[in-house]
Amino acid sequence: MCGIVGMVGRGPVNQEIYDALLLLQHRGQDSTGIATAERSGIFHIAKAKGQVREAFRTRDMRALLGEIGLGHVRYATKGTASNEEEAQPFYVNAPYGIVLVHNGNLTNTRELTQELFHKDRRHLNTTSDTELLVNVLANELQSSISGLELGPDEVFQAVSRVHERVEGSYATIALIAGYGLLAFRDPFGIRPLIIGTRVSDEGGYEWIVGSESLILENAGFEVVRDVEPGEAVFIDLEGHLHTKQCAEAPQLTPCSFEYVYLARPDSIMNGISVYEARLRMGERLADTIAKYTPAGSIDVVMPIPDSSRPAAMQVARKLGLEYREGFYKNRYVGRTFIMPGQAVRKKSVRQKLNAMSSEFKGKNVLLIDDSIVRGTTSKEIIQMARDAGAKSVTFASAAPPVRFPHVYGINMPSRQELVAHGRTIPEIAEELGADYLVYQEVSDLKAAILEGSPDVEDLDMSCFDGRYVTGTVSDEYLAWVEGSQES
Repeated sequence: MCGIVGMVGRGPVNQEIYDALLLLQHRGQDSTGIATAERSGIFHIAKAKGQVREAFRTRDMRALLGEIGLGHVRYATKGTASNEEEAQPFYVNAPYGIVLVHNGNLTNTRELTQELFHKDRRHLNTTSDTELLVNVLANELQSSISGLELGPDEVFQAVSRVHERVEGSYATIALIAGYGLLAFRDPFGIRPLIIGTRVSDEGGYEWIVGSESLILENAGFEVVRDVEPGEAVFIDLEGHLHTKQCAEAPQLTPCSFEYVYLARPDSIMNGISVYEARLRMGERLADTIAKYTPAGSIDVVMPIPDSSRPAAMQVARKLGLEYREGFYKNRYVGRTFIMPGQAVRKKSVRQKLNAMSSEFKGKNVLLIDDSIVRGTTSKEIIQMARDAGAKSVTFASAAPPVRFPHVYGINMPSRQELVAHGRTIPEIAEELGADYLVYQEVSDLKAAILEGSPDVEDLDMSCFDGRYVTGTVSDEYLAWVEGSQES
């Protein structure tokens, strides 16, 4: 999972891109990068390992000149988290010069790698699928150009051919030197991409494209709409917007895990409020908890901060139970789900959370979390509750059991890593050390999210139900991913 942003302004954009990346930091902490372009076509790029505040110095910001730019925060799902060469953005020098950032995961990287080498004669220097994507786009742009000038029609022709060649999920923003900013989304709209505009102090329109609506609103942009699945958006250097549907059969099927965990609650994506979706998850989870736990077995409801708080509040309200905050969160430790390795994830749990004994001692507690993936965090938290004096611990997940790998940009590559894979719910409860364990029903999660927008008819729920919406994910591919992914 990653966070991306692009801007076309009337003045320097470096600071506003930096500010947007701070707001998107929850989407990745492995590395970050910013690229800007002057109207002459000169690119300036700065990227480094670590978080945004650590990565950029004053000298870096001063060197990021230009009125158009893009930025990226990353956590690794492909390649190596510790390799700075795999930090985005990626650059190719022809045609014109292209800098690109990408949120998602390509699922036909093996085929594309062979095509680029043998057919397109392009060299790849990393294992990043973003480098693959920028080279595919560059090759198709080169094929679209009939003269020296590049116009929207040529750009859209190139994106159409990218859709034909590339499989998987991709929300993409690119700068084309001397021409403008290009953004496009895969034909299923799996990963989010939102566009906004404002009128500059000097007059004329400025534009922003990014992963979540909160970065638009924070910078004073008006949300225009989501980029449609399969659509390409091209903004030239004068601030003129050009759009075209470039996919043959687009079908909006956004990732359900955005609403469960990844996105900030104050964002709206695909017309659905993340916060309100999480409230509805809690409403439906409450009924399932009442069905599967004995009467009188719960004294108090507590969230695992922060993503599960809306669901926990609704569970407590609907069940008529007391709501309490039993865990204090250290906000200077990264999100454990997106830590790069299992050992790091396990170590970070107790650094991130502290249980307050006064809230647990002698109580039958119901802990609500947004999801259970590997079980590392959940097991540690349950033990922390017991150590703090809890009489019994019931654990509930606002998401269904994660039983299948997620191949569209979330780091769940191996079935063997998933605590729910091959286990019944009682077996999972025993593994985690919970007295009772309750999961959201798949149908309830889907309904809770879709209720927020009449325009979204389906969701990618592949990690819960094993149905991969692109239709191109085979058992052989899953086995290859499991064998090649860094643990």
